[in-house]
Amino acid sequence: MVIGRPLFTVAQIRERVTELGNKISYDYSGREILAIGILKGAFMFYSDLVRAIGRRITTDFLVASSYKDTESTCNLDIHYNIREDIKGRHVLLVDDIIDTGLSLNAIREKILEREPASLKMAVFLDKKERRKIDIPVDYVGYEIPNEFVVGYGLDYENQFRNLPYIAVFKKKT
Repeated sequence: MVIGRPLFTVAQIRERVTELGNKISYDYSGREILAIGILKGAFMFYSDLVRAIGRRITTDFLVASSYKDTESTCNLDIHYNIREDIKGRHVLLVDDIIDTGLSLNAIREKILEREPASLKMAVFLDKKERRKIDIPVDYVGYEIPNEFVVGYGLDYENQFRNLPYIAVFKKKT
């Protein structure tokens, strides 16, 4: 296993998260946000983003997984669900990356069943060329090519999450 070329630096990440936080603050003017982070991958992006939002925020999390090795299994496992009552609230769902869209859409549908006043989604990375289902993503950090990436919360077998930047991951064979 080796970490490949850097894709986004610490400074680029910080700048983009600040821009997203400002946009979300503006879009939610006068409204309280319930920000739901999808763990484990989104933990760094989520914590940076909620600090960059200048609005009143309630936080919650869910733990979900759909990856095995470097491939999506297309099966969503929810290991820990949100505890907040979301009916009638303005929900911001925060995830690290969207590729096929299947997992995020399954989570989105489960949240919509609970009747929020609104639901918007923020992802740090968007791998559009892997999309199998078109779902609305309101806030995107960066669009990336179809390469497996690690760092800034993203992992390979639960490793490399602690990197403060994002790099392309290359598995040695």
